[in-house]
Amino acid sequence: MKKGGTYQYVLAAIGAAIISILAQVTIPLPLVPITGQTLAIGLVVTILGMRLGVLSVIVYILIGAVGMPVFSGFSGGLGIVVGPTGGYIIGFLPSAILMGLYLRKFSVTISHAIVANLIGMVVTLLFGTVWLKIIADLTWTAAFMGGVAPFILVGVIKAVLAAWFGVVVRRRLKTAHLVEATV
Repeated sequence: MKKGGTYQYVLAAIGAAIISILAQVTIPLPLVPITGQTLAIGLVVTILGMRLGVLSVIVYILIGAVGMPVFSGFSGGLGIVVGPTGGYIIGFLPSAILMGLYLRKFSVTISHAIVANLIGMVVTLLFGTVWLKIIADLTWTAAFMGGVAPFILVGVIKAVLAAWFGVVVRRRLKTAHLVEATV
């Protein structure tokens, strides 16, 4: 059952809210904290599909950029987006797009969702690390050690969790005709 435009926008807003809430789950590290943002983005794209998942990410980034405290640590503002961790935030958008494209092409199964979420993790880490290197004036080694190395294992775990939970929720919502069958 295809729902109207307002319903779709409400789903995207709920997706942005989920990202905002999970962004507050934070484990502090010296340069870049481990947060629930990437887990949330994987969940949202897996559940809602490309169009609404990407819209959710855009809404999240925009409301954070204008100052709403939705980024990790209840922070917000353009200063966060252009600061040392801003590359990760900016990277959420191409990450969501590529995840959505992959799932659209190959279907939303747990194995494909894991691959899509791993792609999203790599894209986010790539954007974040390049940005961190430039903004913080780090060497590539220092940027990698501070911006990628601590996140590889936890990123894989989050990718698997987002894929599994996202597919389960998506299937249940499809059965209840609350989301569209296609991504």
